[in-house]
Amino acid sequence: MGFYTNKKILITGATGTIGQRLVRQLLQEKPAVIRVFSRDEYKQYEMQQSLSGYNHVLRYLIGDVRDLNRLMRAMEDIDFVFHLAAMKHVPACEYNPFEAVQTNVIGTQNVIQAALYNNVSKVLFTSTDKAASPINTYGATKLMGERLVSAANYQKGPKATVFASVRFGNVIGSRGSVIPLFKRQILEQRKITVTDLGMTRYMMTPNQAISLMLEANRLSKGGEVFVLKMPVVRLSDLAEILVEELPKRYAITEPIAIEEIGLRPGEKMYEQLMTADEERNMIETEWMYILPPVYGQVKASPADYAISSQPVLKYDTARVISKGTLRAWLMEESIL
Repeated sequence: MGFYTNKKILITGATGTIGQRLVRQLLQEKPAVIRVFSRDEYKQYEMQQSLSGYNHVLRYLIGDVRDLNRLMRAMEDIDFVFHLAAMKHVPACEYNPFEAVQTNVIGTQNVIQAALYNNVSKVLFTSTDKAASPINTYGATKLMGERLVSAANYQKGPKATVFASVRFGNVIGSRGSVIPLFKRQILEQRKITVTDLGMTRYMMTPNQAISLMLEANRLSKGGEVFVLKMPVVRLSDLAEILVEELPKRYAITEPIAIEEIGLRPGEKMYEQLMTADEERNMIETEWMYILPPVYGQVKASPADYAISSQPVLKYDTARVISKGTLRAWLMEESIL
């Protein structure tokens, strides 16, 4: 019997890259039902076709987290909620800030309200490293989401629902991420456009993202933010590796140019996993950091969070990994 065996699960934003992988992973634990909640009917159709053998477990619900009434119905009799639905594209959030607020902030509050009303056992909110000292709309709305989730756990009164968050870095290969963009540019344009070659980013694989979510949901006691120890990657190294490796695979003989185009609105040169204040209070385990609740006097230690599994790799989150290490990592994870 696994942690999710015979449980009823709702995943918002379940037709996204991480959502689909999460669904496939959870299916291996034999849940009673997984409700796929999203507003993308075509993606739901594609999922139904690719996962037709699980039609007895999967339920496909069209809905938007902005709609509280729809969430109320969708969460009836649910045990666990994974809240992945969000506006995530930094320039889109900058250009449409109130739309980002309605989805990322008001939508998250709707998830909280629906979960409390339906006595859901646990809710896990997916945030981003951009929520640490945010300078853009996306990061600010995700920080607000974290605060709403932590406050919900503190203010829930007699309700038993446990709320917690995870902070992701850039998920390699996900929809809208840089590797698919670079690959498409190499194949179609024979060049790569890079915002700034000195830029660094925390990166994680989809499998690491799923492992973090499942482990965080199992461990959560209420109000925490779980952060995976991720490698710091220099964008120039990533671009150079793709320029070196992809032409071999696709028999491209023309030279591939790398063009700098400058930072987009709201972009940082260097991300951080947590603020200095958060770092002073965090709990460190072998492969993740745990930020205790902002509200309430909760004292905890690594021993209170018994990790059940280990990651493929561990990283020093203060240092940029070498180009050779990055290449080996991408090869090992079959990302190239």
